[in-house]
Amino acid sequence: MTKPALNHSGDLKFDPRGRKVKILATVGPASSSPDMLRRLFKAGADAFRVNMSHGEHDVHAKTILAIRALEKEFHRPIAILADLQGPKLRVGTFKNGQAVIRHSGHFTLDQNSEPGDETRVQLPHPELFGLLEKGQRLLINDGKIKLKVIKAEADSILCSAEVGGVISDRKGVNVPDAEVPIPALTEKDRKDLAFAVQQGVDWIGLSFVQRPEDLAEARKLMGGYGALCAKIEKPMAVRRLDEIMEAADGIMVARGDLGVELEPQEVPPLQKKIVNAARTAGKPVIVATQMLESMIESPTPTRAEVSDVANAVYDGADAVMLSAESAAGDWPEESVTMMDKIASQVERDEGYRARVRFLDTPPDATTSDALAHACMTIADTVPISAITVFTSSGSTARRVARERPDTPMLVLTPSMRTARRVALLWGAHAVATKDIGSFEEMIAKGKRMALRHGMGKAGSKLIALAGVPFGTPGATNLLHVVTLTGDELERHKS
Repeated sequence: MTKPALNHSGDLKFDPRGRKVKILATVGPASSSPDMLRRLFKAGADAFRVNMSHGEHDVHAKTILAIRALEKEFHRPIAILADLQGPKLRVGTFKNGQAVIRHSGHFTLDQNSEPGDETRVQLPHPELFGLLEKGQRLLINDGKIKLKVIKAEADSILCSAEVGGVISDRKGVNVPDAEVPIPALTEKDRKDLAFAVQQGVDWIGLSFVQRPEDLAEARKLMGGYGALCAKIEKPMAVRRLDEIMEAADGIMVARGDLGVELEPQEVPPLQKKIVNAARTAGKPVIVATQMLESMIESPTPTRAEVSDVANAVYDGADAVMLSAESAAGDWPEESVTMMDKIASQVERDEGYRARVRFLDTPPDATTSDALAHACMTIADTVPISAITVFTSSGSTARRVARERPDTPMLVLTPSMRTARRVALLWGAHAVATKDIGSFEEMIAKGKRMALRHGMGKAGSKLIALAGVPFGTPGATNLLHVVTLTGDELERHKS
């Protein structure tokens, strides 16, 4: 690939990463300074996650401002995902701050606000009483304590401790076997969502999704701004995955909570199922949580972690995410660098193309899908240096990305909002540029941008994909193959 251009300071000005999968880095105390954000971007981060579970709005506002400054410096749209906390089920408090639940012993959860002991504690969530049934599970402190319901009554739940241990104040509770009748948005989430929209973030990550209806309120509060990513972290969401997929703009495989509520061996095949479903639907999919967990404290990952990241790339995920590794760890820059190295190495593997295309993603019976599929077929048959996609909403880019073409995809859009949103899309190098008004202008701009972004040279062929009339969302109906000439290259150099 042609080397990216340099600006006068010697820094990357235009940066086609040379890999298709994107890296989403979580921002936190270890990475929120403008200098560290810059280093993470240069190390390979394509997008940043702002975790609304931690930190104050003024701190997040400074982070978002620093990321937008990077966009201007490097002339590259950067996606920002604001991840909402969601409702948290927790036990009450204990007389001594903690207690020990005896293995195989009995333990009661009730609505009594008195501090608990080794026999009982308050569960301050009345909606759970009368909901749970005999044999269902309650998991406390990320599954370290496992309780099974013996008898559920209107004001108490008697359980047997399948796995006992130390339980302390306000530890989290997971209910994997029942659909919990609480909304996905808390009052805190609504305030955080309003803040995120006001700050102009590009994606909203919605936690605690159990059913497609959970996305409706968030969508309404977003007011048409930004894209909605449904975090799949509960077994109930998996059961209604297709409906949730239809209602969302993107999907996150949130393996942390999935690993708590499911048996560990169930998560890997489920991850593949969710990734495949999202790819088939043409929705961006992020694989998240504990990808390089040991790099929170170590400058190098375990071999198992490297394989984990590699498998997500082989499966064709749009993005892989770093959590505490980049947010609070000792080696945030090294974590991003390592993820970049793993992804790049996988994509250089001669078997990668076959693996990433193993999933059959037949086009829908639409002109847009047929043309997107044709782009891949042409690129497989004729040497093509880039697929230039002209889009206002990003839908054409998603259709092309679903095919997982070998050829780089240059997404040209008049909307910075669309360019930022597309920054999470597999294989897409997004550029916000002035709109086009004619076929001739489209061809000229496609050639010029391909040369500017190192995606062609004299004699290279480009595919141009667009809709006529120009500027009409969802009207992709034009595919054209053009050749870059020596004269155009000389004009570009001058």
